[in-house]
Amino acid sequence: MKILDQRVLRGPNLYAARPCLLTILDLGDLHEVPSTAIPGFTDALLALMPSLMAHRCSPGHYGGFAERLRDGTYMGHIIEHVTLELQCLAGTPAGFGRTRRMRGQPGVFRVVCAYKIEAVAQEAFDLAMALVGALAAGQPFDLDAPLAALRQTAERHAIGTSTKAILQAARRRRIPYFRVAETGNLFQLGWGSRQKRLQATMTGDAGNIACRIASDKQLTKTLLKEAGVPVPGGSVVASPDEAMRAARRLRGTVTVKPLDANQGKGVTTQCTTPEEVAAAFEAARKFSRSVIVERFIEGHDYRVLVTGDVVAAASLRRPPCVTGDGHRTVRELVAIENGNPARGKGHANILTQIPLDDHALQALRKQGYGFDSVPPVGVPVTLRGNANLSTGGTAEDVTDLLPDDTRAACVRAAQKIGLDVAGIDLVCRDISRPLAEQGGAIIEVNAAPGIRMHQYPAAGTPRDAGDAIVEAMYGGDNGRIPVIAITGTNGKTTTTLMAAHCVRMAGLRTGATTTEGVYIDGRRIVSGDCSGYWSARTVLTDPTVDFAVLETARGGILKRGLAFDRCDVAVVLNISADHLGLEGVNTVEDLARVKGVVASAASRCVVLNAEDRHCVRMASRLADRVEILFFALDPDNPVLLKHLHHGGRGAYLHDGRLVIADGTRHQVLLRAEDMPSTLGGHARYNIANGLAAAAALLASGFTPERIAAGLASFVSDGRNNPLRSNVFDVRGVTVVVDYAHNPAAYAALSCMARGLSKGRAVGVITAPGDRRDQDLEAVGETCARGFDEIVVYESNNRGRGRGECARLMLAGAAASARAPEAVHSRLDGHEALRHGLSLCQPGDVMVFACGSSLNEVVEALRESDPASAQKIAEQAALAGA
Repeated sequence: MKILDQRVLRGPNLYAARPCLLTILDLGDLHEVPSTAIPGFTDALLALMPSLMAHRCSPGHYGGFAERLRDGTYMGHIIEHVTLELQCLAGTPAGFGRTRRMRGQPGVFRVVCAYKIEAVAQEAFDLAMALVGALAAGQPFDLDAPLAALRQTAERHAIGTSTKAILQAARRRRIPYFRVAETGNLFQLGWGSRQKRLQATMTGDAGNIACRIASDKQLTKTLLKEAGVPVPGGSVVASPDEAMRAARRLRGTVTVKPLDANQGKGVTTQCTTPEEVAAAFEAARKFSRSVIVERFIEGHDYRVLVTGDVVAAASLRRPPCVTGDGHRTVRELVAIENGNPARGKGHANILTQIPLDDHALQALRKQGYGFDSVPPVGVPVTLRGNANLSTGGTAEDVTDLLPDDTRAACVRAAQKIGLDVAGIDLVCRDISRPLAEQGGAIIEVNAAPGIRMHQYPAAGTPRDAGDAIVEAMYGGDNGRIPVIAITGTNGKTTTTLMAAHCVRMAGLRTGATTTEGVYIDGRRIVSGDCSGYWSARTVLTDPTVDFAVLETARGGILKRGLAFDRCDVAVVLNISADHLGLEGVNTVEDLARVKGVVASAASRCVVLNAEDRHCVRMASRLADRVEILFFALDPDNPVLLKHLHHGGRGAYLHDGRLVIADGTRHQVLLRAEDMPSTLGGHARYNIANGLAAAAALLASGFTPERIAAGLASFVSDGRNNPLRSNVFDVRGVTVVVDYAHNPAAYAALSCMARGLSKGRAVGVITAPGDRRDQDLEAVGETCARGFDEIVVYESNNRGRGRGECARLMLAGAAASARAPEAVHSRLDGHEALRHGLSLCQPGDVMVFACGSSLNEVVEALRESDPASAQKIAEQAALAGA
């Protein structure tokens, strides 16, 4: 077995609305070998992974997959289930999977598995292949070591419990988020200008100075005292002698702790003798250069969570403790407690394991015990002087007991430091009484408080601290900017830029992705084909963008899935033969299913071409809550008329005018010839694109007046929309440069050229070599029928031999019955363009299908017609070409 290709589909995709790992797997010698053909295979697999019994599979009940194994199922399907179960065993449960044969490729399967963590899914798939391969060969397989390694991978990439609670709350509120890196707890919540960053429980609104203040315990105390908040007296010391002198001045029991450590590290409480103070100083000095000696506050340890201007939760924190049973040692009792599944290392578990370290030994000695002492039955033994959860403590919710004065003091403390989310540590005897009555005090303010204790208290009412933090960050907002996603076979880039231009003219900062690049507020920041996942993410993570218009192409959907969980409006312009035979997309129906992923992601509206049967079919598969808005060039299109009759909205062309309608009211936007992109109304494909853009903007809440103003001012030239019907004058010949590369696009261009021409229409044509033979022939036939003369050339053969693409296009042209003398061939693009111009007279229109950039036109003319070359370069902002 071997992997031919593997892709991580990070967003909604062709197979599921969730992230999936897609693997193209060649089974090799195991092709057509069912589980029943290998003696002992099923028993060995179930003995190694008994949890596979829970897989329901197609029978739909417990043990369903085991039934399939015993009835006989193929290895691709088995690897799918083993991959899913390995992820579950690693602590990252995933349940969705699908395995299908690849058409025309015997022994090759497409295996799709959902995942929580990419790295875990990929490692699990490799392990599943090794496991199934070994059992299929009749060999034993030791799963323990590789499974342990898989769990370590899961732990390395795991999200902390506190962060996970916040993200879960964000998900419930439909707030989108990205993990900024594969590891670490830095996340972006929201999109564009509404985004906020989160690291652990610290938000991007927490200023650097506020965090620095919170990490300096003495400075924190100074500011809180200034704010009238009760704090314990004390001072910063730099030596054991200074510590002992400070303790004497306080005349009582003291606490010694590092100036800037966290999680209770180096904290020693209830120091009463000079020796204890000196030892506590040395313990604290391990974590900070400066040490605080402060008055010990008698009472219990409480943590209050402040989010925004409210107290979200409060907990009584108890130090780690075990209870004697009369025959086990402290060490054994701690081991038993650490065996609690809720306890783990770090912050990924609800509770943390209790450490047996110097601090634990010091706490035990104060109680007259050591690690190997046997406490009497029922006697509690404390393992720590502080109650931090990170050192094994537990918590009890006391939120409802806080008096208003204490709540106000905690909020005032957070605001004085400058934190929007803060953990306020306070000590008092009775949390239900005001602090001033009992000599209680706030002892610390934490900038990144853990919230495990509030989410999962050992006793009391759980508090959704994660939701409280999200509420403080967003209130009732969902953090989303409006998103229009545009797909289809032809016209995507132009429609995207049209819509983005209209949005920008309305005063919103716009981000757009297209086949030509990424645009932020009208400026191209990245060049190249940017119609996939990462380019969309570039826009959605840009903090300046108020509105996103995203060209979403077939390739990006297949390679990575969508970059967004949902969009407001989806546009499907048309579906016609293109890119067929690539990446498992073999028919126009297959292509429609890929484009349909975008339509399925719409939450508000889907704009569909009423004149395209594949688009019309999509309407029946959409959720009832999603509005459908049809557009058509033909005002009498039956699909459009029926839709409008039933009260639906739409857009159409009538008597040369773009009209929007809602079934009862029909409003003219503008004349088609007033749109510069329509070349005087002759480029009907850009009228259609304008109708689609208008419909999408209407669904997004823009007024007809703003839509009309935007369409009337959008120019499809080399500066604003390169290679999309860019028009130049070359010695009286109108040259239209376009990115056309499929029969439907060429048919539209030839119609435009004939309408625009005062004489003849000449086409200089090409097509990429990765298209099927019949597609290249169709290009030739379409162009020969549509233009008076054609010149065939080659631009990107993509694996084909020189001349092969041209030969196929010429064969198609021959089938059109066009006179042979009207069909020419020049393999070089520069020569083809010059030859095409030589066939033209002033008043003719020549369409040049350009496969790369306008620089091709400039270079082709630089020697023969330098004046025209310079003019085109200046018009297209390519003066340096």
